[in-house]
Amino acid sequence: MSEASDLTAQCVGVLERLGVARPLFTGGARAAASPITGETVAGVHDASPARAAAAIEAAHGAFLSWRGVPAPRRGELVRLLGETLRHAKADLGMLVTLEAGKTLSEGLGEVQEMIDICDYAVGLSRQLFGLSIATERPDHRMAETWRPLGVVGVITAFNFPVAVWAWNAALALVCGDPVVWKPSEKTPLTALAVQALFERAADGFAGAPAHLSTVLIGDRTVGEALARHPLVPLVSATGSTAMGRAVAPLLASRFARALLELGGNNAAIVCPSADLDLTLRAVAFAAMGTAGQRCTSLRRLFVHQSIHADFVARLKAAYASVEVGDPRDPRTLVGPLIDARAFEAMAAALDEARADGGQVTGGDRVPGPGEGVYVRPAIVELKAQSAVVRRETFAPILYVIPYTDLPGAIAMNNDVAQGLSSSIFTNDVREAERFCSPEGSDCGIVNVNIGPSGAEIGGAFGGEKETGGGREAGSDSWRAYMRRATNTVNYGSTLPLAQGVKFEI
Repeated sequence: MSEASDLTAQCVGVLERLGVARPLFTGGARAAASPITGETVAGVHDASPARAAAAIEAAHGAFLSWRGVPAPRRGELVRLLGETLRHAKADLGMLVTLEAGKTLSEGLGEVQEMIDICDYAVGLSRQLFGLSIATERPDHRMAETWRPLGVVGVITAFNFPVAVWAWNAALALVCGDPVVWKPSEKTPLTALAVQALFERAADGFAGAPAHLSTVLIGDRTVGEALARHPLVPLVSATGSTAMGRAVAPLLASRFARALLELGGNNAAIVCPSADLDLTLRAVAFAAMGTAGQRCTSLRRLFVHQSIHADFVARLKAAYASVEVGDPRDPRTLVGPLIDARAFEAMAAALDEARADGGQVTGGDRVPGPGEGVYVRPAIVELKAQSAVVRRETFAPILYVIPYTDLPGAIAMNNDVAQGLSSSIFTNDVREAERFCSPEGSDCGIVNVNIGPSGAEIGGAFGGEKETGGGREAGSDSWRAYMRRATNTVNYGSTLPLAQGVKFEI
């Protein structure tokens, strides 16, 4: 049996163990490929516009029932989902590796993130609280309450094919909302597997209505169907800034909500006082992890000129030592790019950087299994930020630029259209606090002595500017999935009006 057919058999075996019925991944017109070898491993079925509309309407029917279930009871379903994911972690993590090209460690880590957000949401199901508000009117009580919103559309990207769904779905479900999911065209198999696991969990929950979770495989027309449908009051979309620019106006035209997680051109500053051993490890993971295909990947590094030469030399040595190859191999730290187009974009960016005077180390293609696209992560030394540096390239390219003073480094950190994640490495508390202050980083995530990637689910995740302004996961992000009502109750026998208004009849 060939290497290619071995991988296909591995995918099929994992899908069947996860409970995905064979007709769902055979015979369909859309090819599902593995970036490990580039081969097609399954053929899935696209949803037609009529199917998408019917799924949304069915989800709305589920909402009418689910919203009446007490929130702690809804949390029990999410608890069962978390337990189901625990039992399926090894297989689902492997499927993430097979379909998205992540290393085994990262595939398992993504499933653990799903489990973590389920745990978080279960606790949250007993904490969906509003405020009691002081009222100026005697014998009155005023409070805000939170109510389920409706069908939540979720659009996800290939680089986190299961965790981002979980960030949204776990919170939406405890808030009383069904979810209709359009996964990336590049990772439909993981979506089918997660749906099968959700249905397994729902089978153990008495009274769960059908259609609480639905997967719609397809191209951008499916995403547009979610954005246009009047029964979808919220769409959470993760992807490129270009995708956000297409989705947001459709939602705005009908006054629906948009929760956007878009581009990230993330930077880190390395100060003279930094612990350089710690910094080296953090920079290496942030820049090379997931083959540079995270929205939080480190793409720009500003190193103080006094330590620039030494640190760059150490960084190059670390890059040269990293194992690039089949992500199923436990020794591999950098797996494949998602496809050939990603390498073409990387090569074009490196050519532009060279034209700007950049000195490029790495970036060349390396052998790998089959037709998979494997590259050596690149370091580009530049004197200043050019247009290519300010533009996000979704590939393992790290632009390294010297700086002379912290205000100048912070200005470079902020001098891009995106505003997702950022870091500073320093042992000077004044530098750290300056970076975290209103005069510091303008990103949604601001870190000290850790890299910009690897966020935990307890903190709200998202960014500013062209990153879209959305927030998912922890903190008070649950409020995006609910509607707020201000309630005023008059328990007296008179009718005093606010602001002293008199109206006697």
